[in-house]
Amino acid sequence: MSLYIAKRVAQAVLVVLLAYTAVFLAVQALPNDPVTIFLSTDASADPATIAQMKSHYGYDQPILVQYFSQLGGILAGDLGYSLSSGAPVASRIAEVIGSTLTLASSAFVFAVALALVIVTVGTLSKAFWIKKLFVNLPPLMVSIPVFWLGLVLLQVLAVQLDVMSLFPDGSFLSLAVPIFVLAVHLSAPIAQVLFKSIQTIEQQPFVDVLRAKGASDAWIYFRHLLKNAAPSALSIAGITIGTLLAGSVITETVFARAGLGQLILNAVTVQDIPLIQGLVILTAIAFTGVNLLVDLIHPKLDPRIISADSHSARALAA
Repeated sequence: MSLYIAKRVAQAVLVVLLAYTAVFLAVQALPNDPVTIFLSTDASADPATIAQMKSHYGYDQPILVQYFSQLGGILAGDLGYSLSSGAPVASRIAEVIGSTLTLASSAFVFAVALALVIVTVGTLSKAFWIKKLFVNLPPLMVSIPVFWLGLVLLQVLAVQLDVMSLFPDGSFLSLAVPIFVLAVHLSAPIAQVLFKSIQTIEQQPFVDVLRAKGASDAWIYFRHLLKNAAPSALSIAGITIGTLLAGSVITETVFARAGLGQLILNAVTVQDIPLIQGLVILTAIAFTGVNLLVDLIHPKLDPRIISADSHSARALAA
């Protein structure tokens, strides 16, 4: 088990390092350094000011020096300084990340609950039309764009019915509606994978044995099918974290919520590359951390993963 944990942690560290390297190389591939790009629309910026700012932010250093200097800063929790405000990038992110975390975590919990309800009703229902309806719900939900659903609900609830504000006012609906919009799109892949896993497990002989012994469909579903299908659903839930972050940005923009979405939009608009770079690296760290957590939970649900991982390692060594 300890070898499995060490391998997963090492893989996660490598992924974050590669993500940082890719972002750094992408910035270096730009036609100009970030300071020159940021000041390109400022007619009053003279060459002396640009040179002074390059020196201050370290963009006049050789590439390798910049690479290791920025990497050392990240390891120490320093993501650099924003060009638009001069404030530390970490401070700019810390100011707004609470709102995004509230939205994203609430949407994730609601999405998992929604997926479980859809799969449970679709699996246990005796009525063919209800089963058919719920099985086809996930493909329909995943095809609905987040921004479109958000704009439709905003038009109906805020403009037509006047039961919520166009802008966040601290009311229940101003938080519940963005959570619902985000969760609908997020729950679809989780439900689809869970449906497929349960259908596969239902074909196994032990399910027929349980039915022959008189076990009810509900008992088999909650006691065996759901438990055995959980690892697949957990994997797809970890992967959808990337979708969750992207969806949060769109949802915050549609509902005019202050958060990472607004911060990213503003950073892109003014071409504040250090701020964009910090946000991308933070997103990569969050995505890798969640998937590492999923990898560490997996063996608790299916201990065969440990033996399969050890067998693969021995095969490679041989």
